[in-house]
Amino acid sequence: MAAAVLWCSLMGAHAQQWSPAGDRIRTEWAEKIDVNNVWPEYPRPIMERGEWQNLNGLWQYAIVDRNAAKPAAFDGQILVPFCAESSLSGVGKTVGKDKELWYERTFTVPGKWSGRRVLLQFGAVDWKCDVWVNGANVGGHTGGYTAFGLDITDALQKGENQLTVRVWDPTDESYIPTGKQKVKPEGIWYTPVTGIWQTVWLEPVQEQHINNLRITPDIDHRRLTVQAELSCSRGVRVEVTVLDGTTEVARGAAVNGLPVELQMPADMKLWTPDTPHLYTLQVRALAAGKEVDKVSSYAAMRKYSSRRDKNGIMRMQLNNKDIFMYGPLDQGWWPDGLYTAPCDEALKYDLIKTKDWGFNMIRKHIKVEPARWYTYCDQLGIILWQDMPSGDGNPQWQMTQYFTGTERNRSAESEACYRKEWKEIMDCLYSYPCIGVWVPFNEAWGQFKTPEIAAWTKQYDPTRLVNPASGGNHYTCGDILDLHRYPEPEMYLYDAQRVTVLGEFGGLGLVVQDHLWTPDRNWGYREYKNSTEVTDAYVKAANVLLDMVPRGFSAGVYTQTTDVEIEVNGIMTYDRKVIKMDEKRVREINQKLCHSLDK
Repeated sequence: MAAAVLWCSLMGAHAQQWSPAGDRIRTEWAEKIDVNNVWPEYPRPIMERGEWQNLNGLWQYAIVDRNAAKPAAFDGQILVPFCAESSLSGVGKTVGKDKELWYERTFTVPGKWSGRRVLLQFGAVDWKCDVWVNGANVGGHTGGYTAFGLDITDALQKGENQLTVRVWDPTDESYIPTGKQKVKPEGIWYTPVTGIWQTVWLEPVQEQHINNLRITPDIDHRRLTVQAELSCSRGVRVEVTVLDGTTEVARGAAVNGLPVELQMPADMKLWTPDTPHLYTLQVRALAAGKEVDKVSSYAAMRKYSSRRDKNGIMRMQLNNKDIFMYGPLDQGWWPDGLYTAPCDEALKYDLIKTKDWGFNMIRKHIKVEPARWYTYCDQLGIILWQDMPSGDGNPQWQMTQYFTGTERNRSAESEACYRKEWKEIMDCLYSYPCIGVWVPFNEAWGQFKTPEIAAWTKQYDPTRLVNPASGGNHYTCGDILDLHRYPEPEMYLYDAQRVTVLGEFGGLGLVVQDHLWTPDRNWGYREYKNSTEVTDAYVKAANVLLDMVPRGFSAGVYTQTTDVEIEVNGIMTYDRKVIKMDEKRVREINQKLCHSLDK
């Protein structure tokens, strides 16, 4: 792991002034929050540097009218990286489209970083972000789901530095991608998320350094390609070493910004849900023979594709073998942190339970997670279907699109926003081995130009399958026809030319008292009285799906991992304190489904 994190002494001085906001249910991890040690783990394991400084912790905040000047005084303290609306932020206030959220804190750059460039990195900020250091504008970003970095070197001064951030987020009262966020939460729509919701950190680099890694495996030719995207490629040599444990298995180099192509050994190990083998990568950048940057990473040898089986049914394949992908709809919401898990242990917990329950896949539902979440999927062996967060307007219009089978004509500004953010998400997540399917649209919510978007997605990343619209308006494009049916599975359409899947079903509800977001208002697609009843119903539905595998279904997604706000159809309660179903019975039927196409 990276070197010890450097902490600013400012944090300890205010530790006693913070407490969670509100009185709703919380996870057990929320009780262990230490404001001096919030999310201390290096946030980007797929491209990790040894030196960095964590800026999580207590910042000053103010909520002011939009386009107003920087506030002369702040409202109080906010715990970063939790959004303003969350309990763990200590604020618990809705910001809204007519207001802006300002942040401020100080930091000191370590003396040993002298002579190097300093990058200010944000894991994610929702939605429009502007940044100043010592009063100098250093840049900004739009988009709530991807990381971005700013070179702040020329704005720094000796000793203490002042960092100021301004955020505006219109949530669903605009065209931007918001997923399940809604200014007025109800039904399947949840509390809005405004501001910083992932780790903020500093790291030192040389003038010539690595900005990103784009890693592509090719098992058919035993080739691993590593493209190091550089701040300046002229005169830079990139060297990549591939390790299996401590044993070197491949080595290669490239200059002039070209990719490094590595020949993997004949006995290379393939990544699967049952054997999720990862190779370690060491990537060095050299200028005039001197090392100017070094990052550690990892890769997996795996292949996603589709092919017709002996019965003429189009099947998904992993490593050129048929596979039935089966997993939960995972929304990634937390009662205390909303978009942000209370800590790294909590983030990993949901994934560990998903594996315990016998699933081999997750559909990440209209949200993007922090980088560490994807690394845990890589390590645990969980295939991901990654949704694009939906957006563009009123949720009622989104539902109208779904039920009428129409597409909305987006404005030029809206369309440009969608394309920009979808590309950024794909770029951000490209190198994670776990991602097997891109899902541009969900249930026609904001769906537009579907054949064009599906074709572009496939062209931009031909190494994955494209599910053009999960449960949405169906067009003969992409690799997948995706049906939604609640609560029991049903194959009411079939496509002989594409893979046919059940992208959502289930939603079986069970109310567990004392573990409810809103005790007097909750719902499931069908509700049961106790654990035995809901487990029986789950096993029955899963067996119906199992019976349909030989007839054409090639994947299934059960709704859902946890309760979320007033939805009570999770396998776990929202606070993760109660598992509602019999885990042994759930695992047994899930494993039958996951291995139903094994030969």
